[in-house]
Amino acid sequence: MSVIKGIALITGSAQGIGRGIALRLARDGFDIALNDVPNKGAQLESVATEIESLGRRVCVVPADVSANEQVKEMVDGAVTKLGGLDVMVANAGVVMESGPLLSSTVETWDQTFSVNARGTFLCYKYAAMQMVEQGRGGRIIGASSVAGKFGFHSTSAYSATKFAVRGLTQVAALELGKYGITVNAYAPGMIQTPMSENAMNMSKNQTIEGAFRDPEATKWITSILENVPIKHIGQPADIASIVSYLASKEAHYITGEFIHSQQFIS
Repeated sequence: MSVIKGIALITGSAQGIGRGIALRLARDGFDIALNDVPNKGAQLESVATEIESLGRRVCVVPADVSANEQVKEMVDGAVTKLGGLDVMVANAGVVMESGPLLSSTVETWDQTFSVNARGTFLCYKYAAMQMVEQGRGGRIIGASSVAGKFGFHSTSAYSATKFAVRGLTQVAALELGKYGITVNAYAPGMIQTPMSENAMNMSKNQTIEGAFRDPEATKWITSILENVPIKHIGQPADIASIVSYLASKEAHYITGEFIHSQQFIS
């Protein structure tokens, strides 16, 4: 086993970008705490097996990131099982069925904010508390989106949560810098994951109740590829490489940043 670089906790790591980040940080030399909702236990165990094969220690800490006590217990569990916390990647997020603002529901708004905004806040808070107590600094990294800089048609709740993550990240960076803790956010464009595939299927099927019912909304997916320099859809490993750098010692002087996987052409 190589020398440990630290202990990293990644939320939403049963699949997609979170899984890619967990595997990349394990290859980088981190021991890994894996999180997702409890009903994804089998997927988490599969990722854990892959990480063990890389010679790293790993534990599974299921939790709903929108629940205050569960997030606290998640962080405490990772610390108890692995011995501390050096990197928190608040990756968990959802895309609920959406539609034009005039037909959006309070339920969809609240559900989206509970995971994407409150969940990120809770992960930042409890990770920061642990890192401050340890006294050795740390890295907090959150999942925003290009939708956190450019609002997309018929995604009012999702875009608003990703703008919220961007603001939260900047404030946390200001407050935590004195403890040697950096706080940054990555902002993926279209990445090939189960979540993005579901969103694309919803946008193409206008008969799905509550999903992108306005025909104008179908343009946002194609516009992503039409208005970025690199035309293919990204892969989880592309985002994992960004997180790998932000989690490294070399990134000690970068904080409060919002890093796009690609910039839109204006």
